[in-house]
Amino acid sequence: MSKNEVFIHTSATVHPKARLDAGVWIGPYSFIGEKVTIHRNTRIDAHVCVDGLTEVGEACRFSPFSSIGTEPQDVGYKEEETLVKIGDRNVIREFVTINRGTVKGGGQTVIGNDNYFMAYSHVGHDCFVGNETIFINAATLAGHVTIDDFVTVGALSGIHQFCRVGKHAFIGGFTVITQDVLPFCSVAGVRPSHIYGLNSIGLRRKGFSRERLNTLKEIFKIFFYSELNTAQALKKIEKEVPPGEDRDEIINFVRNSQRGIVKKTSEKWETQSE
Repeated sequence: MSKNEVFIHTSATVHPKARLDAGVWIGPYSFIGEKVTIHRNTRIDAHVCVDGLTEVGEACRFSPFSSIGTEPQDVGYKEEETLVKIGDRNVIREFVTINRGTVKGGGQTVIGNDNYFMAYSHVGHDCFVGNETIFINAATLAGHVTIDDFVTVGALSGIHQFCRVGKHAFIGGFTVITQDVLPFCSVAGVRPSHIYGLNSIGLRRKGFSRERLNTLKEIFKIFFYSELNTAQALKKIEKEVPPGEDRDEIINFVRNSQRGIVKKTSEKWETQSE
């Protein structure tokens, strides 16, 4: 097929009102619903379901048995028209599920660009996922979760509804998140989850300078490892750390938190876990 053609396998079911742009490829036994829009050069492999009011960007790739734009898993949902919007160059692997939004949650589930969702990942209703994130196998978002840019969510991890995960954060495998995760940090654990410090490896891979890393380390030292409460720590950070993008990102994130911030483990739990 040429770049301007649309390919639809003879066994696929595509509603005649669905919008398929040039270069879209629809594989065997896939289902594309009436209100679906798929933009240029996106590939839908075999046995994929894309339904509901769903818009998919350019050059995305959907692997077999992924299910996109289906009804939210919310007992209060009454078949209202809500949507899923997916950006460009996203990779959606096998058995990934992405649900539509709910009216009470804003009506939309939104995913940005250049994200990679490994097999069995789940994005619940009314979630927002930024750009260049990685969801390892079976990473799960409950409803109303916000994931900022460059985040990695580890395998078999679950994030509680209404939690936020800040930019460049790393969540280890088998982690349960019930509070907000600060930008730039590494978090892991189940009872409870706790911070392991700065996501130094990930930040270096993203090209963070030594000076920038040292500034973040100083902020983390004040916020997590001093004897100050949150308000006192923020005041100290504002006073002692020069203004900058990273400092302001952390301060604003903490001040806008509704669920509190995942912090370091207590000494009691460290003793129990040895």
